[in-house]
Amino acid sequence: MAEFTERYINPFTDYGFKKLFGEEPNKDLLLDFLNVLLQEEQGEIIDLTYLKSEHLGTGELDRKAIFDLYCENEKGEKFIVELQKTKQNFFKDRTVYYSTFPIREQAKRADWNYELKAVYTIAILDFVFDEDKQDPAKFRYDIKLSDTETKEVFYDKLTFIYLEMPKFNKTIEELETRFDKWLYVIRNLNRLDKVPEKLRERVFEKLFETAEIAKFTPEQIRSYEDSLKYYRDLKNSLDTAKEEGRLEGRLEGIEEVAENMLKKGISTEIIAETTGLTDQQIERLKKKNEG
Repeated sequence: MAEFTERYINPFTDYGFKKLFGEEPNKDLLLDFLNVLLQEEQGEIIDLTYLKSEHLGTGELDRKAIFDLYCENEKGEKFIVELQKTKQNFFKDRTVYYSTFPIREQAKRADWNYELKAVYTIAILDFVFDEDKQDPAKFRYDIKLSDTETKEVFYDKLTFIYLEMPKFNKTIEELETRFDKWLYVIRNLNRLDKVPEKLRERVFEKLFETAEIAKFTPEQIRSYEDSLKYYRDLKNSLDTAKEEGRLEGRLEGIEEVAENMLKKGISTEIIAETTGLTDQQIERLKKKNEG
């Protein structure tokens, strides 16, 4: 097994994210994070129940949705929490599409007055939207259906929150709120070698204890190694593409990036979302390389 230079796991890996926020023994970590994020408008969430993360469309040919985390609170309100590691074409469209699943799940047969429980989609992004690059100080976006003239919220049961993590650059000394502390931990956890004094709170001490690689079983270490390798391969492929300007250029360049990602074992779905190529185009490239 590999020797880790980091003491704590990387929360931007699939394994790291679900280890911290997606396991029943650590549900209080997710509960605290969501309360900090939403308490002003939502009130305190008392309890959460994890729900199945894979959802099928209404027909056999419909695309399925696989959420990173999906849960509901004691009032039946639904929460989708997504971690997005790389820039993706139509990511906002994807989050809107995902929100339709918990909406449709609430439909009842026979006499139903269409009353819905609120749905919250929280996206933690390891990238910045192109249209937001000119505003480096704004890293949180709270989106609701609003009237374009009055700017007042027209419908408050559908909420999207986007957190552009690369824009959050506060140092440990600059942290002022509990929300600041959460974002600092998510952004910097794998770069730290101990719990900073400013984070000596019960919830963060538990998070650091949960994230300590030395306490993992051999099976957990293997799972984390695989997840970390996937994360690094994906990042390296995209960084190379950006350096060479391929994603901004010709179709041949984009296909070359896709071929490199295929060689690294990155899934067709991720390649399609990242490059904008269709599943059919990627399958053609796969057959070409196999031939």
